[in-house]
Amino acid sequence: MRLLRPILLLVFAGGAGAFVAYRVMDPETRAMDDGARVGVPGEFVRLADGVTHYEVAGPDTGRVVVLAAAFSVPAYLSDSLFQRLGRDGYRVLRFDYYGRGWSDRPGTTYDLDLFTRQLAGLLDSLGIRQPVALAGLSFGAAIVTNFADVHPDRVWSLIYIDPVFNTGRRLPPEERSALAWDWYMVFRGGTEAMAADQRYDFVHPERHPDWVARYRVQQQFKGTREALRRTRAAIAVAPNQSVQLNRVGASARPVLVVWGRQDEGVPIAESAALLAAMPRAVLVPVDSAGHLPHLEQPDVVVPAVEVFLQAHP
Repeated sequence: MRLLRPILLLVFAGGAGAFVAYRVMDPETRAMDDGARVGVPGEFVRLADGVTHYEVAGPDTGRVVVLAAAFSVPAYLSDSLFQRLGRDGYRVLRFDYYGRGWSDRPGTTYDLDLFTRQLAGLLDSLGIRQPVALAGLSFGAAIVTNFADVHPDRVWSLIYIDPVFNTGRRLPPEERSALAWDWYMVFRGGTEAMAADQRYDFVHPERHPDWVARYRVQQQFKGTREALRRTRAAIAVAPNQSVQLNRVGASARPVLVVWGRQDEGVPIAESAALLAAMPRAVLVPVDSAGHLPHLEQPDVVVPAVEVFLQAHP
């Protein structure tokens, strides 16, 4: 009994120390609420699963182009396309997925159906009933493909930029539970690593010096890392999208594929499988560009997108 008390005190002190360290090191200190959104550019709408942040550029009378962002980077990922297409007369819509940017972090399953429901609800809220051009950047390709499969009458063309699709993956140990994920992200530097790794999407990251700092903004809001973990978990158990790609590719709608030749994460060689599933697709390889060719070579990518849109009214 004389040994039990100091052992319990040590355990308590260790637990208290770990809790204090967690609170000090945890970057997620703010709630995503109306106060946090004050002064944020764009608009907000409450949809079925929570508040969604979105921005619209260009005239109300322009043809609608929707830009779907990547796995974790918010809607600002589409800057060059958003700004220049809007300036050139298109009505361009971009939005933050749930769990990212300035949108809510609902405690739900973050699967493709959630993001498809979010996009459908957003279009409905804006009164956009006509078919739209859907552009999927990176993981956004998986979302727009699912949307086109579920709502084929709402999509008149597809644009893929260095696309990433759901092909199934085994979850590493640190992603299998919220507790393990928190430990990894807070104590093992996972939060900072995720921000710093955004640089590797560029061939020349030095030309985008603010990129990591922009990504860190969303990391201060509670629920961000758990939303990303839940997205990975949903991907791990979801069916391979190859069947869905073939089904969507059987449509007569036009498809444009843009790919950076120096993309190391998603090599351009993977375009062969996509073109086989979508035989009407046109591939535009982009030199001196990695995973984000629309940002590294906007003078190549934006005109290619506009030529495609003009050719398929």
